[in-house]
Amino acid sequence: MLKRFLEKRVDEDWLHTNFPCMMACPAHTNAGRYVALIAEGRFEEAYKYARGPNPLASICGRVCAHPCETACRRGQIDKPISIRALKRFLTERYGPESKRPIDVNAGAVKEKLPFKVAVVGGGPVGLAAAHDLALMGYSVTIFEAAPVPGGMLYLGIPEYRLPRDVVEAQVREILQTGDITLKLNHKAGRDFQIADLRRQGFDAILLAIGAHRSRDLTIPGVDLDGVHRGVDFLLNVNLGYKFTIGRNVLVIGGGNVAMDVARSAAREVLRQHTAGVEELAPSEDNVAAVATREMVDISLSALRMGAQEVHVVCLEKRDEMPAALEEIEEAETEGVILHPGFGPKRFVGKEGKVIALEVLQTKSVFDEQKRFKPVFYDNSETQIECDTVIMAIGQTANLDFLHPEDGVEVSPRGLIAVNPHSLMTSSPGIFAGGDCVFGPRLIIDSVGDGKRAAMGIDEYLRGTEHPEPIIEVTDLKRHSMPQEFMDLVRQPIPMLPLDRRTGMTEVEECYDEVAAMAEARRCLHCWVNTIFEGYGDDASLCVLCGGCVDVCPENCLELVTLDRVAFSPETIEHLSVNRALYEAELPDISPEELSQGVGSVMLKDETRCIRCGLCAARCPVNTITMESYNLLPAEPTGLISVEAIDVRLRAKPAAPAGAPK
Repeated sequence: MLKRFLEKRVDEDWLHTNFPCMMACPAHTNAGRYVALIAEGRFEEAYKYARGPNPLASICGRVCAHPCETACRRGQIDKPISIRALKRFLTERYGPESKRPIDVNAGAVKEKLPFKVAVVGGGPVGLAAAHDLALMGYSVTIFEAAPVPGGMLYLGIPEYRLPRDVVEAQVREILQTGDITLKLNHKAGRDFQIADLRRQGFDAILLAIGAHRSRDLTIPGVDLDGVHRGVDFLLNVNLGYKFTIGRNVLVIGGGNVAMDVARSAAREVLRQHTAGVEELAPSEDNVAAVATREMVDISLSALRMGAQEVHVVCLEKRDEMPAALEEIEEAETEGVILHPGFGPKRFVGKEGKVIALEVLQTKSVFDEQKRFKPVFYDNSETQIECDTVIMAIGQTANLDFLHPEDGVEVSPRGLIAVNPHSLMTSSPGIFAGGDCVFGPRLIIDSVGDGKRAAMGIDEYLRGTEHPEPIIEVTDLKRHSMPQEFMDLVRQPIPMLPLDRRTGMTEVEECYDEVAAMAEARRCLHCWVNTIFEGYGDDASLCVLCGGCVDVCPENCLELVTLDRVAFSPETIEHLSVNRALYEAELPDISPEELSQGVGSVMLKDETRCIRCGLCAARCPVNTITMESYNLLPAEPTGLISVEAIDVRLRAKPAAPAGAPK
């Protein structure tokens, strides 16, 4: 039998470092758990882990920027686990778009509460918030300006990346969760005002309007016929409206101007705000990722609409582009022609129509302080012929619907200031999240914002905090990893052959069962760790044989004498104050005796450990064991609060540097 220690105290920082993929996910999806379950063939159980905290799991399985993969420790060895593709494998089997969907919220909706919440915007922030609020028992009404729900999921992402039936199925599943009403073609400022929502009896309001206004270039010729804004182009294409496109299309993008906006904004001095709200600077990484994806989407959409040539101009050189290499290669594979290292100077026209873009060769993009400050070579002008130009240079929010009497503070950058923990604005009861607060946002970031806003609204209306998640600790008696798991190579994500990429047919395909299980077996099981505590029932103690050091294939263990470890006065004080928490680490020795240099210390490099378990198997006295850690929601439906994990998980104070493990 496995022992489960639900009350065991665990250091917060240490726990976070052992959940890198989960902690990198803004929705805190336990990716490692569902990956491991896929490896075991337990697909239905794996889907519940993937979908539980993420109401947009089916969408994220296709278009998420997967920060979890960036954090994946396997990537430090060879290549990260294909977490996003594995999520899609699960949702195609059990998600709302599948033939046998699983309702993870069955029986989880709480008793109805006497509160009404208005959500302005039906994009990922609004949908995620509405989902979680409905589970809590709130009556939610979503006001969406467009004729379809989904925000930029539907209006901005081309169908060859995200099929419309997947978006529709995901939205339908969310709308069936509790008491949620959707009102389409209801635009803030045109069809209603914030004051109207208050008069209608809404107890809280969430502003989740996204960023649907394109930024413009301020260069000569921008008003010529044939020069279009990127967001306008995508909106028309994705709504099925007619958009006349030429044969020779030029896209200006790649993150250059958008990065300028982000860096300039980040350098501004934050003003003092009232009501505990802050003006939060946009993330440069997010701005670059969103702008790059917009450039790629526009370029490939233009090709699918009949353009014979599509060119892309950006300031950065090829190796400096903020785009991910896979994004660049995807565009080039389908025929997009890159012109890196050039900046737009003016649009050239003839009889009122654009015929070329005049560009300058870039000498440098950043100054010595790494600030965005492009410099161009003199007399380097050249022209790139075109009959259509689409500017993919970033987006901004349209906040014209806000009035002074609403009491919502807006920064000079055009972003809504909020309390970073609750997402409440300077006006009590009005919350905001997503692009209108943080600038260009990844989809999974928006999901995290929606969940955080739902928690903030609930705590504001009911005045109670959500309980902390439960830390489940499992003693693994016979831990083992798949045979030769370190030799397994990353499984390529199947792609539609180039000659079949026509129209809006989805390009990326899904893993089959064999490939998914093979890829999942590469996981390092970061939630499992070696523990040097022994068993209290048999009082096992280390005999200093060094067998664990000898058998470790990654050389991450070292047994040294105590005099080789320095203990600062701060460390000694911390250990003394929290002596009861370190009984296993400091048996029969007081913190004050550590500096005397008598004894031995086992040092472990956590970043190099591959969880093979050989040290535990080798230990002759069972001092070393393998334990598994899991975060369980204290509430049903997987509603682990982002704040509960990031702020309230205080089971044990973090030890200062130099404290022994």
